Amino acid sequence: MAVESRVTQEEIKKEPEKPVDREKTCPLLLRVFTTNNGRHHRMDEFARGNVPSSELQIYTWMDATLKELTSLVKEVYPEARKKGTHFGFAIVYPDPKRQGYRVKDIGSTVSGRKGADDSMTLQSQRFQIGDYLDIAITPPNRAPPLPGRMRPY
Repeated sequence: MAVESRVTQEEIKKEPEKPVDREKTCPLLLRVFTTNNGRHHRMDEFARGNVPSSELQIYTWMDATLKELTSLVKEVYPEARKKGTHFGFAIVYPDPKRQGYRVKDIGSTVSGRKGADDSMTLQSQRFQIGDYLDIAITPPNRAPPLPGRMRPY
C-alpha cells in the first residue's frame, strides 16, 4: 500500500527558514560549475566521478542568496560584471534511483538589475551538502535561454 503526503507545495514553501549564525556556523564548501554559453552542463559531464573543468570552490552558508553567489562569481569572472549578464542557477544532485545525476533549475539573476529570485537561498531550494551548483552565464549581448530550457542529455 502506497503512502502519500498530504502536505502541499505551498505549505512546504511557507516553512520558515532558520537563520544561520555565520559567526558560529562553519561554512560549507560549495562546488560551482559555470558555463558562459547560456546553457547548463550536460548530466553526462558529471558521470562516473567526473566533473566539468570549470569548477569554482566557494565557502558559504545555506542561507546564501542567489544574488550573493552572483557577486562571488563576478569577482572571479570580470566579463560577467557587465550590466545585463544573465545567471541561470541549477542544483545538480545524485539520483538514487539510477546511477547518475539529476538537475533542478532554481532561479536566475541579472547583473545590475533587481529580480524576483535575488533573495532565494540554497536552503529554500532544498540544496543539500554534497550537491553541486551549475550556473549558466549568458552575456548581455545574447538573449538568455527560456526558463526551464536546458541542453538535452
